[in-house]
Amino acid sequence: MKKIMILNGAAKKCGNTAELIHAFTEGAKEAGHEVKEFYLQGMNIHGCLDCQGCKKLQPGVDSPCVQHDDMDEIYHTFAETDVIVFASPIYWWSVSGPLKTTTDRLYGLFRNSSNSQYTKKESALLLTAGGPDYSQPLAWYEGFERYLGWKNLGEVCGIGKVEEAKALGAGIA
Repeated sequence: MKKIMILNGAAKKCGNTAELIHAFTEGAKEAGHEVKEFYLQGMNIHGCLDCQGCKKLQPGVDSPCVQHDDMDEIYHTFAETDVIVFASPIYWWSVSGPLKTTTDRLYGLFRNSSNSQYTKKESALLLTAGGPDYSQPLAWYEGFERYLGWKNLGEVCGIGKVEEAKALGAGIA
């Protein structure tokens, strides 16, 4: 059994991205995995200040960031998670603001990149858009996982691709 964390960057709780998340979650749970979703739009998450305070905090501090908001819950879950799923609609050729803000704030976890607790993860991507071009958000995701050394489990890009999303969740080994 793996622990899966979904970072849901959608604005709508019942939109196209939520449909893919629901299908992915169904497949993952049927395969015996534990899934926790964070609906980022409903959370109090401030943007990164680039203050470098995370580099000054001592190891073992409860939060890797000097800001204390709802990211503290994500940090705690992240440490225990095997698979990170990024889910977002595409806004202006990129992932949504809430997802980008959250991933920016994950920086504090990686101030010591030799910490395998954070660098030995697996990831997946769920994207929806009104058009056919997913190239820029896919490049963002590929750069993110390449930099961190994560294993890409797959991507589902498109509205209504529920069977693909369910199969991705079910296929996690």
